Amino acid sequence: MAARAGGLEHLSGWRGAARSASRVLAAADRATAAAGVDGWLLIVVTGLVAFGLVMVYSASEALGYLWYGNPNYFFAHQAVGAALGGAGMVVAARSDYHRLNRVARPAMVVMAVLLVAVLVPHLGAEHYGAQRWFQLGPLSVQPSAIAVGVAIVFFARWLTDRSASVRSLRGVRDYLIVLAVLLALVIAERDLGSSIVVAVVAFVLLALGGARKRHLFLLAAILGFAGLMMVSLVSYRVDRLTHFLNPCADALGSGFQNCQALYALGSGGFSGAGLGNSVLKFEWLPEAHTDFIFAIIGEELGLIGTASTVAAFLFLAWRGVRASLRAPDRFGALLAGGITAWICIEAFINVSAVTGVIPTTGIPLPFISYGGTSLATSLVGMGILCNISAQGRRQGASTRAHVDRWGRDWRPSDARARGRSGAAGQRSGR
Repeated sequence: MAARAGGLEHLSGWRGAARSASRVLAAADRATAAAGVDGWLLIVVTGLVAFGLVMVYSASEALGYLWYGNPNYFFAHQAVGAALGGAGMVVAARSDYHRLNRVARPAMVVMAVLLVAVLVPHLGAEHYGAQRWFQLGPLSVQPSAIAVGVAIVFFARWLTDRSASVRSLRGVRDYLIVLAVLLALVIAERDLGSSIVVAVVAFVLLALGGARKRHLFLLAAILGFAGLMMVSLVSYRVDRLTHFLNPCADALGSGFQNCQALYALGSGGFSGAGLGNSVLKFEWLPEAHTDFIFAIIGEELGLIGTASTVAAFLFLAWRGVRASLRAPDRFGALLAGGITAWICIEAFINVSAVTGVIPTTGIPLPFISYGGTSLATSLVGMGILCNISAQGRRQGASTRAHVDRWGRDWRPSDARARGRSGAAGQRSGR
């Protein structure tokens, strides 16, 4: 009886905590809604960043002590990235996203210069055989991680300015030429992961912009063939592709990392070994705090932790799509759609690679994996998304514009808005 009473008290305590958390979240959503900001989007992003800081510390404390004599080394750097990105997110959320129209082209030019400059000896820093970082004191900046966000802004403006030509083969050809130049610069840094993200996001933006299906199929075939060529020209990429279906067949060679990741996920079971109790992070799993942090989540927090992480990204995707559909204009709709695709595609590829669904590509898990540049850039992107969502809320359904759905004209997002638009047209025609 005493045990039963203790269990009931424990259960009631959890219910009380859940009710309190629900009230706090509801109050936060009401406060942000009053300012026009999507409170639920802010909550899920803040939660992912906070969770990422905890997991980076847990996954890297042993490595930090072994390499630098400081278990907080990676956590401190990640916290700096979170602080800078948080400040950028606030600024972006409070700034009119239409200003990005004016800086889209100059930003792309600057981005191209940085991607070339990082390859210059003594300017760019080399790690793991790849030269793709600028070392600024204790901090390192990766231009290819920033290139994804800049490309989204540039291509969103491109598709907005050339909306009439998007449905022509010539328009798609010009789009592909610009994309190919950007991809060549990123691939020159041996960053296949970022080039894949740029290519897929650019493809999604073109689809949202209203390109014809046959042109999209042609573009997909071209990008797919180019991707296979990039893989076949590098031996270690061929080994990854060969062994990803059965990585443990070469458990001490090219399949070592994937095999260890599967061990970590499997050993976590349903509830995990407990936060901080990972064994694989003690140099058994390479890149445990970066590209393979999802495996450490599975080992320490089990299926509950991994499923909750995936659910958080699905929730973020829903809020992002919602913001895109409610955007007040074409540029905002494309920008919101591109940012949402960027974050969700990275999350999908990372989780798929860690779980062995696709070959390893070296793409971080957004907001969670260690990497200050990636974290800060992603947070700025979320700030832009919050601004688009806020403007869509404030301006109302009558001025909202859908992303072009397979070539149909843009129209208001609901029947009442269409009725108001029709009535306005009749009055103007009198």
